[in-house]
Amino acid sequence: MKIINCIIVDDEPLALDLLESYIKKTSFLHLVSRCSNAFEAIEHINNSSVDLIFLDIHMPELSGLEFSRTLSKEHRVIFTTAYEKYALEGYKVDALDYLLKPFNYEEFLKAANKARNWFDRTSATTESNAPVPYIYVKSEYKLIKISLDQILYIEGLKDYVKIFMADKERPVLTLMSLKSLEQQLPYDKFMRIHRSFIINLGFIDQIERNQVVIRSTRITIADIYKENFLRYIASRSVNP
Repeated sequence: MKIINCIIVDDEPLALDLLESYIKKTSFLHLVSRCSNAFEAIEHINNSSVDLIFLDIHMPELSGLEFSRTLSKEHRVIFTTAYEKYALEGYKVDALDYLLKPFNYEEFLKAANKARNWFDRTSATTESNAPVPYIYVKSEYKLIKISLDQILYIEGLKDYVKIFMADKERPVLTLMSLKSLEQQLPYDKFMRIHRSFIINLGFIDQIERNQVVIRSTRITIADIYKENFLRYIASRSVNP
Protein backbone atom coordinates (compact mmCIF):
# COMPACT_ATOMS: atom_id res chain seq x y z
CA MET A 1 0.00 0.00 0.00
CA LYS A 2 1.39 3.40 -0.98
CA ILE A 3 1.88 5.91 1.80
CA ILE A 4 0.38 9.20 0.59
CA ASN A 5 2.41 12.29 1.51
CA CYS A 6 0.08 15.20 2.15
CA ILE A 7 -0.01 18.81 3.30
CA ILE A 8 -2.81 20.90 4.80
CA VAL A 9 -3.39 24.46 3.59
CA ASP A 10 -5.83 26.54 5.67
CA ASP A 11 -5.71 29.98 7.28
CA GLU A 12 -7.73 28.83 10.31
CA PRO A 13 -5.61 27.26 13.13
CA LEU A 14 -8.54 25.16 14.40
CA ALA A 15 -9.09 23.70 10.92
CA LEU A 16 -5.37 22.85 10.70
CA ASP A 17 -5.52 21.12 14.10
CA LEU A 18 -8.59 19.09 13.16
CA LEU A 19 -7.17 17.92 9.82
CA GLU A 20 -3.84 17.07 11.41
CA SER A 21 -5.60 14.88 13.98
CA TYR A 22 -7.58 13.11 11.23
CA ILE A 23 -4.47 12.49 9.14
CA LYS A 24 -2.60 11.02 12.11
CA LYS A 25 -5.50 8.57 12.63
CA THR A 26 -5.28 7.40 9.00
CA SER A 27 -2.58 4.77 8.43
CA PHE A 28 -1.99 5.41 4.72
CA LEU A 29 -1.54 9.19 5.10
CA HIS A 30 1.68 10.94 6.11
CA LEU A 31 1.57 14.62 7.03
CA VAL A 32 4.51 16.48 5.50
CA SER A 33 3.49 19.95 6.67
CA ARG A 34 0.65 22.27 7.65
CA CYS A 35 0.51 25.67 5.94
CA SER A 36 -1.48 28.80 6.73
CA ASN A 37 -1.46 30.10 3.14
CA ALA A 38 -0.78 29.06 -0.43
CA PHE A 39 2.67 30.63 -0.53
CA GLU A 40 3.89 28.44 2.34
CA ALA A 41 2.43 25.45 0.49
CA ILE A 42 4.33 26.31 -2.69
CA GLU A 43 7.61 26.27 -0.76
CA HIS A 44 6.90 22.84 0.71
CA ILE A 45 5.82 21.42 -2.64
CA ASN A 46 9.04 22.66 -4.23
CA ASN A 47 11.22 21.16 -1.51
CA SER A 48 9.39 17.99 -0.44
CA SER A 49 7.64 15.00 -1.93
CA VAL A 50 3.92 15.85 -1.80
CA ASP A 51 1.12 13.76 -3.33
CA LEU A 52 -2.10 15.13 -1.84
CA ILE A 53 -3.19 18.60 -0.70
CA PHE A 54 -6.08 19.26 1.68
CA LEU A 55 -6.84 22.76 0.50
CA ASP A 56 -9.12 25.46 1.89
CA ILE A 57 -10.74 27.55 -0.83
CA HIS A 58 -11.47 30.85 0.91
CA MET A 59 -8.02 32.28 1.80
CA PRO A 60 -6.52 35.79 1.59
CA GLU A 61 -4.14 36.87 -1.20
CA LEU A 62 -4.26 33.64 -3.21
CA SER A 63 -7.42 31.54 -2.99
CA GLY A 64 -7.43 27.76 -2.97
CA LEU A 65 -9.02 27.67 -6.42
CA GLU A 66 -6.38 30.00 -7.87
CA PHE A 67 -3.61 28.01 -6.22
CA SER A 68 -4.99 24.68 -7.47
CA ARG A 69 -4.78 25.89 -11.07
CA THR A 70 -1.00 26.30 -10.69
CA LEU A 71 -0.43 22.68 -9.59
CA SER A 72 0.96 19.95 -11.83
CA LYS A 73 -1.04 16.78 -12.53
CA GLU A 74 1.02 14.77 -10.05
CA HIS A 75 -0.45 16.76 -7.14
CA ARG A 76 -4.05 15.91 -6.26
CA VAL A 77 -6.42 18.09 -4.25
CA ILE A 78 -9.22 17.56 -1.75
CA PHE A 79 -10.92 20.90 -1.12
CA THR A 80 -12.10 21.87 2.36
CA THR A 81 -14.37 24.89 2.77
CA ALA A 82 -17.32 26.32 4.67
CA TYR A 83 -18.87 27.64 1.45
CA GLU A 84 -21.02 25.18 -0.48
CA LYS A 85 -21.21 27.55 -3.46
CA TYR A 86 -17.62 26.67 -4.36
CA ALA A 87 -18.33 22.97 -4.85
CA LEU A 88 -18.92 23.17 -8.60
CA GLU A 89 -15.78 25.23 -9.14
CA GLY A 90 -13.84 22.67 -7.11
CA TYR A 91 -14.83 19.85 -9.43
CA LYS A 92 -14.05 21.96 -12.49
CA VAL A 93 -10.38 21.93 -11.50
CA ASP A 94 -10.47 18.11 -11.20
CA ALA A 95 -10.39 17.83 -7.40
CA LEU A 96 -10.58 14.32 -5.98
CA ASP A 97 -13.25 15.37 -3.49
CA TYR A 98 -14.86 18.29 -1.68
CA LEU A 99 -15.35 18.42 2.10
CA LEU A 100 -17.87 20.92 3.43
CA LYS A 101 -17.02 22.28 6.90
CA PRO A 102 -17.77 21.19 9.52
CA PHE A 103 -17.05 17.56 8.62
CA ASN A 104 -16.40 14.55 10.83
CA TYR A 105 -13.78 11.82 10.59
CA GLU A 106 -16.10 9.46 8.72
CA GLU A 107 -16.55 12.05 5.96
CA PHE A 108 -12.83 12.78 5.95
CA LEU A 109 -11.96 9.08 5.68
CA LYS A 110 -14.33 8.63 2.76
CA ALA A 111 -12.52 11.41 0.88
CA ALA A 112 -9.11 10.02 1.88
CA ASN A 113 -10.10 6.59 0.56
CA LYS A 114 -10.98 8.17 -2.78
CA ALA A 115 -7.45 9.54 -2.88
CA ARG A 116 -5.97 6.15 -1.93
CA ASN A 117 -7.95 4.41 -4.68
CA TRP A 118 -6.75 6.98 -7.22
CA PHE A 119 -3.09 6.58 -6.24
CA ASP A 120 -3.40 2.77 -6.15
CA ARG A 121 -4.81 2.75 -9.69
CA THR A 122 -2.05 5.07 -10.87
CA SER A 123 0.63 2.90 -9.25
CA ALA A 124 -0.84 -0.26 -10.75
CA THR A 125 -0.80 1.29 -14.22
CA THR A 126 2.79 2.39 -13.78
CA GLU A 127 3.90 -1.02 -12.54
CA SER A 128 2.18 -2.81 -15.42
CA ASN A 129 4.32 -0.80 -17.83
CA ALA A 130 7.45 -2.66 -16.62
CA PRO A 131 9.62 0.30 -15.53
CA VAL A 132 13.09 0.46 -17.04
CA PRO A 133 15.78 -0.38 -14.41
CA TYR A 134 18.02 2.48 -15.53
CA ILE A 135 17.99 6.16 -16.47
CA TYR A 136 20.26 8.40 -18.52
CA VAL A 137 21.63 11.65 -17.09
CA LYS A 138 23.69 14.36 -18.73
CA SER A 139 27.12 14.89 -17.18
CA GLU A 140 30.07 16.75 -18.69
CA TYR A 141 28.51 16.88 -22.16
CA LYS A 142 27.82 13.13 -22.13
CA LEU A 143 24.77 10.98 -21.46
CA ILE A 144 25.62 8.48 -18.76
CA LYS A 145 23.59 5.34 -18.14
CA ILE A 146 22.71 4.95 -14.45
CA SER A 147 21.53 1.54 -13.24
CA LEU A 148 18.96 2.17 -10.51
CA ASP A 149 20.04 -0.89 -8.53
CA GLN A 150 23.59 0.55 -8.31
CA ILE A 151 22.59 3.91 -6.80
CA LEU A 152 23.66 4.15 -3.15
CA TYR A 153 22.26 7.60 -2.44
CA ILE A 154 21.73 10.98 -4.12
CA GLU A 155 22.73 14.36 -2.74
CA GLY A 156 21.10 17.62 -3.87
CA LEU A 157 23.29 20.71 -4.27
CA LYS A 158 21.16 23.68 -5.38
CA ASP A 159 20.73 23.12 -9.14
CA TYR A 160 22.89 19.99 -9.22
CA VAL A 161 22.71 16.49 -7.84
CA LYS A 162 25.47 14.02 -7.01
CA ILE A 163 24.59 10.39 -7.68
CA PHE A 164 26.74 8.04 -5.60
CA MET A 165 27.06 4.59 -7.19
CA ALA A 166 28.11 1.20 -5.84
CA ASP A 167 29.99 0.45 -9.06
CA LYS A 168 31.75 3.81 -9.51
CA GLU A 169 34.53 5.39 -7.47
CA ARG A 170 33.31 8.96 -8.04
CA PRO A 171 29.76 10.32 -7.94
CA VAL A 172 28.05 11.35 -11.15
CA LEU A 173 27.32 15.10 -11.17
CA THR A 174 24.35 16.25 -13.24
CA LEU A 175 22.44 19.51 -13.68
CA MET A 176 18.90 18.87 -12.37
CA SER A 177 16.89 19.30 -9.19
CA LEU A 178 16.63 16.61 -6.54
CA LYS A 179 12.84 16.77 -6.80
CA SER A 180 12.78 16.12 -10.56
CA LEU A 181 15.08 13.13 -10.15
CA GLU A 182 12.99 11.82 -7.24
CA GLN A 183 9.94 11.68 -9.50
CA GLN A 184 11.74 9.25 -11.83
CA LEU A 185 12.71 6.80 -9.08
CA PRO A 186 10.52 3.89 -7.91
CA TYR A 187 8.98 4.91 -4.59
CA ASP A 188 9.26 1.38 -3.15
CA LYS A 189 13.07 1.35 -3.56
CA PHE A 190 14.07 4.96 -2.93
CA MET A 191 13.08 7.37 -0.17
CA ARG A 192 13.82 10.99 0.63
CA ILE A 193 14.99 11.22 4.25
CA HIS A 194 16.41 14.73 4.18
CA ARG A 195 15.88 17.89 2.16
CA SER A 196 19.20 17.16 0.42
CA PHE A 197 19.28 13.34 0.32
CA ILE A 198 17.46 10.44 -1.32
CA ILE A 199 18.65 6.96 -0.37
CA ASN A 200 18.40 3.52 -1.92
CA LEU A 201 16.59 1.56 0.82
CA GLY A 202 18.31 -1.65 -0.23
CA PHE A 203 21.76 -0.30 0.67
CA ILE A 204 21.04 0.70 4.29
CA ASP A 205 23.64 -1.02 6.49
CA GLN A 206 22.64 0.42 9.85
CA ILE A 207 20.27 2.90 11.49
CA GLU A 208 21.51 4.66 14.60
CA ARG A 209 21.00 7.99 16.36
CA ASN A 210 18.66 9.40 13.72
CA GLN A 211 21.08 8.51 10.95
CA VAL A 212 21.27 5.85 8.28
CA VAL A 213 24.64 4.36 7.43
CA ILE A 214 25.32 3.43 3.79
CA ARG A 215 28.82 2.04 3.34
CA SER A 216 30.85 4.56 5.37
CA THR A 217 28.48 7.50 4.87
CA ARG A 218 26.11 8.74 7.59
CA ILE A 219 22.99 10.59 6.49
CA THR A 220 20.71 12.33 8.98
CA ILE A 221 16.98 11.55 8.93
CA ALA A 222 15.24 14.94 8.98
CA ASP A 223 12.23 15.34 11.26
CA ILE A 224 9.68 15.91 8.46
CA TYR A 225 10.63 12.58 6.84
CA LYS A 226 11.17 10.57 10.03
CA GLU A 227 7.64 9.24 10.54
CA ASN A 228 7.37 7.90 6.99
CA PHE A 229 10.84 6.33 7.18
CA LEU A 230 10.26 4.68 10.56
CA ARG A 231 6.94 3.30 9.33
CA TYR A 232 8.78 1.69 6.41
CA ILE A 233 11.46 0.21 8.72
CA ALA A 234 8.85 -1.09 11.18
CA SER A 235 7.04 -2.92 8.36
CA ARG A 236 10.26 -4.82 7.61
CA SER A 237 11.52 -5.43 11.14
CA VAL A 238 11.43 -8.82 12.84
CA ASN A 239 10.23 -8.59 16.45
CA PRO A 240 11.58 -11.11 18.96
